[in-house]
Order: sequence, then C-alpha cells, then structure tokens
Amino acid sequence: MRFRPAVRPDLAQLLALLGDAPPADSDAHVLVTDAHERAFAAIDDDPRNELLVLDAGDGTVLGFLQATYIPGLGNNAADRALLEAVRVHPDHRSSGHGRRLVAHAVERARQRGCTLVQLTSNKARTDAHRFYENLGFTRSHDGFKLRL
Repeated sequence: MRFRPAVRPDLAQLLALLGDAPPADSDAHVLVTDAHERAFAAIDDDPRNELLVLDAGDGTVLGFLQATYIPGLGNNAADRALLEAVRVHPDHRSSGHGRRLVAHAVERARQRGCTLVQLTSNKARTDAHRFYENLGFTRSHDGFKLRL
C-alpha cells in the first residue's frame, strides 16, 4: 500500500466510493461525466487542493480524501486544512486504512504549515463521527449550507 495523489484514471473509482456518479451499463462501473472531468481537472490544477489516495499497490483505490489548504487571518494568520470526502472502500473498512489515510493527510497539513485540521460530516454518518472522534477530532461547530 502507498499514498499518492489521485490521477485521472482513478476518477471512476473515486466516484464509486463517493456514491455520486450515475450508474453506467453495469453495477461494476460508474459514468464519468464531463462535469466530473472538469471538477477533477480544477482540483488537480489548484495547488491548494489535493486528492490523496491510498493505493493497494496495483492501482486499486482503497480510500481517498480531498484536502484543501486555506489561508486565514484568524488564529494568528495560520493556514488550516479542510478534509472532505473521506472514503474507504466498504470491503476495507475497520482495517486501519481510514486511520492511516487521515493520519497521512494530517501530516501533509503539518508539513504545509497548517495549525488546524477541520472536517465536516453528514449528520447521518454516525459511524464516521465515531471514527473521527477516535482520531482525536472534537465537535466544535455547527455547520450550515445554503443550496444555490
């Protein structure tokens, strides 16, 4: 297993883990749309964003997350990292892969000079909440969204 940046050929696997892609012609595949392609390219081209992958060693994505590095004026003008879309393949949950993936992302944030790592999680994902709390994350804020 190794950590690496996501590459374009990973896109279908990432979308399958997110559960965000419309199904293609079989259950084993997902449809990668032009919108997905544009979003991947925008993330990949932005130095403040990373798609971090845990690779089985053969190109199989065991898990991934998106890390965004955000400059700020608060907290003594410290950068912070925002983790999103943290996913581990269902067949590999409870194996320590998620713990390794998040630990790797935290270390990347530390290397970039961030003093805080934050994330949000859907309220319905109670197993994920326990996981994050076991990693040392604390619930400190309520989040709000405005759909446009």
